[in-house]
Amino acid sequence: MDVDGGNKRVFHRLAGATAADTRHHQKKVCYHWQAGNCNRHPCPFLHSATVYGSTMSCNNNNGRRSHTFMNGTSTWGHGCGGGNHRAVRKADKVCNYWVQGNCGYGERCKFIHSWSCGDGFSLLTQLEGHTKVVSGIALPSGSDKLYTASIDETLRVWDCQSGQCTAEINVGGEVGCMINEGPWIFVGIPNCVRAWNTQTCMELSLQGPVGQVYALVVNNDILFAGTQDGSILAWKFNVVVNVFEPAASLTGHSRGVVSLVVGPNRLYSASMDNTIRVWNLEHLQCLQILTDHTSIVMSVLCWDQFLLSCSLDKTVKVWVTTESGKLEVTYTHKEEHGVVALCGVHDSQGKPILLCSCTDNTLRLYELPSFLDRGKIFTKQEIRTIKMGPGGIFFTGDGSGQVRVWNWAIDPTISIQ
Repeated sequence: MDVDGGNKRVFHRLAGATAADTRHHQKKVCYHWQAGNCNRHPCPFLHSATVYGSTMSCNNNNGRRSHTFMNGTSTWGHGCGGGNHRAVRKADKVCNYWVQGNCGYGERCKFIHSWSCGDGFSLLTQLEGHTKVVSGIALPSGSDKLYTASIDETLRVWDCQSGQCTAEINVGGEVGCMINEGPWIFVGIPNCVRAWNTQTCMELSLQGPVGQVYALVVNNDILFAGTQDGSILAWKFNVVVNVFEPAASLTGHSRGVVSLVVGPNRLYSASMDNTIRVWNLEHLQCLQILTDHTSIVMSVLCWDQFLLSCSLDKTVKVWVTTESGKLEVTYTHKEEHGVVALCGVHDSQGKPILLCSCTDNTLRLYELPSFLDRGKIFTKQEIRTIKMGPGGIFFTGDGSGQVRVWNWAIDPTISIQ
């Protein structure tokens, strides 16, 4: 996937240029300045920038997608210092008695009687049926069906018009992940990846994984699978005989690979061994090991020239490529709880929004790159799966088996007063 069009970004100084400034006009933004710790005087790089044509690519174990963003600056975290920027007067916590259906305070309750608070998004519907953690959500191209998968060993098919479950398929094991690519659906189960073509009804089983398959991603007809034993297996689709043939095995992680995402000529893998590995997609060689997280790295995604990662160490880290070609942390966003999943969406005005699922059973919404607080979604159990949909829709699947459908409103309003 070409996240930035194959070209390096050109940054322009915002202030008026002197003759000396002109010589710096085509230089890169100082990544130390972006992190707030540049001590070079004068610095040869820019301390002000605008990013043009930003793109986010994320899979979150739901496949690869890209979205082009035409606004925003490269300055990270400027929306975090002011706390809650939404006009929400109630305590930012859902009422447990309301969840159980027996809160006696009604409108006088100081806690929220809603599954969300924030501006511009609302709950459309919820889909009931799974009995355990929802581990994958897919929307195959050319289909009017939504597919959800769970560790309850089932794959459910939902009619997008009626919201009714039209089929339940036993897949033969706990589903660790599910993605779609074109008409194909790929489901990771212990020791196997199962594949269905929703247009031709072809079904395939890809053997080779050892243990659970936690992550899947597709790039240029190659399917990558992150497995419980720490390896990444690759299959290439043979269009002549309509089969996936083993192509490679990438080793290096010492524990399970739980997230994969593709960037420009790079594959990024996040692991239970607390590291992220950077792989060259041409030669499938490991180029770098990122070790800044102190606990399991749960999810990775690409935004413009940046890599974002989240971990149970309660942080979201933003990585940028330095002059040497290596990735370094340029900004760290801290949460009060572990972060288990990331996903990128657009709001109704086309602004990039980062969705962060936390272990306190909430989903936080942040505007990028400022990390401005845009709202919060509450669930009975933590959200494990987030999926982007068409027309401002996004889906969440939580630990209780519940799937919810959300929508960005045309005219943003405050949902809680």
